[in-house]
This record gives sequence, C-alpha cells and structure tokens, in this order.
Amino acid sequence: MQVTVKAIDFDATAKLEEFIQKKVVKLEQYSDEITSVDISLKVVKPEIAENKEVLIKVLVPNSELVATKVADTFEEAFDHAMDALIRQIIKTKEKARS
Repeated sequence: MQVTVKAIDFDATAKLEEFIQKKVVKLEQYSDEITSVDISLKVVKPEIAENKEVLIKVLVPNSELVATKVADTFEEAFDHAMDALIRQIIKTKEKARS
C-alpha cells in the first residue's frame, strides 16, 4: 500500500505526518486490496475556526473511495475522514460479496 501525503501551501510537521502514517496502516485490517492512499491537507481561507481540510482518496480495485472533512485541527479532520472511509470500505466489501 502506497501512502502519499500532500500539504498544500504549508509545511506539515513531522508529528502530523507520523500521526497520519500510524492511522493509515489501520485501513489494512478492513481491506487487503488497497493499492494506494492519497492524503491532501489544506488550510481553508480565511483563517477562522474549523479551517483545516483533509481529503483522503483510497484506491481499491474497480473503485476509488473519497472522504473530505473540515475541523479545527488536522488530526480531528483526519479521524472523521478515516471513519467515513472505513464505512465506505465495509460497504464496498459487502456489495462485492453479494
């Protein structure tokens, strides 16, 4: 599984990237068919509360799963996006079994 993290118009801290890497590995327990994960981090202008946006794309055979969330911190937005993706992965697997 290839993981790509892009910080748009800012430099992500090593702590943030480590947090993301640690969480992304957990996706493998839901599907072993994931080929790549692309993560985009962006600060939404103007800089007000809830201005951190996380977009996660997960590529699995025959589909691309996407989740975008906005929150006060990148960690919080990332957690919410991961929850949404896990639900999508589970739903995709159930459809494939039918």
